Amino acid sequence: MYVGTLSFDLLLGDVHSLKEKRSVVRPIVAELQRKHGVSAAEVGDQDLHRRARLGLAMVSGDTGHLSDVLDRCERMVAARPEVDLLSVRRRIHGDDD
Repeated sequence: MYVGTLSFDLLLGDVHSLKEKRSVVRPIVAELQRKHGVSAAEVGDQDLHRRARLGLAMVSGDTGHLSDVLDRCERMVAARPEVDLLSVRRRIHGDDD
């Protein structure tokens, strides 16, 4: 069994309040969950209206499948025009970790 995680540091575009931030972040989290079957949430920078830190996790028995899904999630977030992807941190843990 393998566990893969991604952490995204995002700069939000034309956002002036925490309410506007939620209207940008929630659809991204929902799409990650719906399209890729991962657990996803906003995990940091909740008090900053132009920054967001998203985290996601996935469990798989195959590292190839795990890497493929994580790659697709990263491409999806990077392609969103309303955010700038500042950094991505990826981790994969196996049974022997």
